[in-house]
Amino acid sequence: MRLFRCAALFASLAVISAGMSVYAQQPAATRPVAISDLFALRDVHDPQMSPDGQWVAYSVGSANLDEDKFEERIWMTPAAGGDAIALTAEGVSSSHPRWSANGKYLAFLSARNDGKKQVWMLNRQGGEAQKLTNTAQDVGDFAWAPDGKRLVLVLRDPTPDELEAAKSKDKSDDGAKDKKPKTPKPWVVDRLQFKRDTIGYLDHRRTHLYVFDVAGKSLAQITSGDFDDDEPTWSPDGARIAFTSNRSQPDPDRSYNSDIWVVAADNKDKGAHLTQATSNPGEDRQAAWSPDGKWIAYSSQLEPKLFQYATKHIAIVPMPDAGGKPGEAKVLTMAMDRMATQPIFAPDGKSIYFIADDDGTQNLCLVEIATQKVTRPIGGRVMLYDYSLSKSGEIAAQITTLDRPDEIFTLSSGKLTRITRANDEGLAKVKLAQGEYVHFKSKDGTTVSGYLYKPLDYTPGKRYPAILRPHGGPVWAYYAEFEHLAQLLAANGYVVLFPNPRGSTGYGQDYCQAIWADWGNRDYQDDMAMVDYAIAQGIADPDKLGVGGWSYGGISTDFIIGQTNRFKAAISGAGAAEFTSLYGHDQYQKDYFTELGSPWEHTDVWNKVAPFYRVKNILTPSLFMGGAIDWNVPILGGEQMYQALKALGRDTQLVVYPGEYHEFTIPSHMEDRLKRYLAWYGHYVKGDAGPAALGQDTTAPAAKTGDK
Repeated sequence: MRLFRCAALFASLAVISAGMSVYAQQPAATRPVAISDLFALRDVHDPQMSPDGQWVAYSVGSANLDEDKFEERIWMTPAAGGDAIALTAEGVSSSHPRWSANGKYLAFLSARNDGKKQVWMLNRQGGEAQKLTNTAQDVGDFAWAPDGKRLVLVLRDPTPDELEAAKSKDKSDDGAKDKKPKTPKPWVVDRLQFKRDTIGYLDHRRTHLYVFDVAGKSLAQITSGDFDDDEPTWSPDGARIAFTSNRSQPDPDRSYNSDIWVVAADNKDKGAHLTQATSNPGEDRQAAWSPDGKWIAYSSQLEPKLFQYATKHIAIVPMPDAGGKPGEAKVLTMAMDRMATQPIFAPDGKSIYFIADDDGTQNLCLVEIATQKVTRPIGGRVMLYDYSLSKSGEIAAQITTLDRPDEIFTLSSGKLTRITRANDEGLAKVKLAQGEYVHFKSKDGTTVSGYLYKPLDYTPGKRYPAILRPHGGPVWAYYAEFEHLAQLLAANGYVVLFPNPRGSTGYGQDYCQAIWADWGNRDYQDDMAMVDYAIAQGIADPDKLGVGGWSYGGISTDFIIGQTNRFKAAISGAGAAEFTSLYGHDQYQKDYFTELGSPWEHTDVWNKVAPFYRVKNILTPSLFMGGAIDWNVPILGGEQMYQALKALGRDTQLVVYPGEYHEFTIPSHMEDRLKRYLAWYGHYVKGDAGPAALGQDTTAPAAKTGDK
């Protein structure tokens, strides 16, 4: 359900429009966007500026249609622009590139030869990658030490099977084919937080930090206990490692707290002697050291009772002496009232870069520590997902816009330059709809914003069928980024409405928390206000409306069709219908208790936020979808809605995708889902002659879906 991501008050140092002219220079396109174009897109992400500012390494994800899966490769390109160099080969996924301090080596994560995900290392000047680590379990994360001789690894405690496999790895495998598969053992559950999507049932195996010596290939565990430790970062002198951990007593599962902790890199007692750097009762994450090692910057949520609804701020705290009490924190972005994350100190230590979620965008901001003045080195109507710095301050950033998927940019001396063109060839083939950021009034007068896409064949004065697409979260938003689904729907003749109702980020904490324990009310009004706006503008046809969303967008869809019959068709993906049945079945027990109270004492609240109890009002033909192993928002919600509507004799269908979690990863399933979107809306909204409910075999072999 929850997806874990004032402009006028702050001066802009360098807006992105100065570097966007390259986006306007597109060759004549030949056709509308098709489903197959999804698999031609390249997911360019994780930009890593080399320490000397001369090179940028990054990852590129793409669909392997022959094997029906996605894979990643690592590329490198000059920071000043030039030809990109592929550093890893096709066929084996490699990700998470990280430079050594001298810029000579690039380490990355890869699982090769059907083994565990390990750290590999490349010499920037060429040669084959060398395998560095050989752990029994996957390496979850790592970071180089400043001396380039050590790494800190994040490892989850291995399972007994992983330990057994590691012991026998070097032994003869004779007769292995005759071995019978082991019968899985039962899960023994005794934790409050006992389930999580993509993992399943949780036990007491935890993630901890280990220091790996590159030359000696030795591994030393430096944290331990019944806690999860992650986000490690080395102090500038290489003597200490800051990390994030929830070590609340007596039970971390009962608290939203996480703090920044510090451990000696040569700790001999597995973290028995830690230094606590922060003490805020909410989430403190993403530690970043000052250049002199005296301060730590971090992202902090100050109101734990609001959990995800609470605004995240950038704060700093002095580094206490070993074993000392946490210092007094200083919050730098209180006046901004916008989600602020991913802090990195500027090289001079006087300012801190961070990403601000603001008004349907994410910008790169810079706050001066002394004055708390905020400027925007990369501002404007863009979506900046990630960035990194060189030692001298050059920046590499991952940026997407409404008409361009993610690419890598560099910012040097105030000049923003796009240095990758991974998606130029694919985009040159298609015509794109132009997204517009619009504002409108809700029922109670609240100003709401959203993105509106007109059909490719739009003619002023003509009305078109429209699709309302509530977003997930609810603590999330639609941003100024490339949306394949919006382009696909617009290419098929629809007006596409992407509203940011109350509950969305980017508009202040009061706006975000306005739906607290009141789902399907104000956000429903705001979603419907965008429909009314599009109709009032003479764009949308009021008699040809469709609605659909995923996650909280699916929940919103269920709320909407239970309160109005204005829509001719609905598609609810990964939605939840009746929350007491999900209590103890999904991963949100703590959130339910905090926001709704216990279901046995606050039945009225739980029933109020359950769209299931309005099911008798639903006349809209409704398609329900979800992943079979989704523990974020289990398929149970879709099954309940489908079963109820089927029993009532309404037009409905349920589609369950095997092997899929909350976020789909299998290309053929993603293709199938899009085909069903178009068929369902085409039949019920546009009145096309084709069938609404597609059969079992809608997807052609994945290898044949691309353009020839």
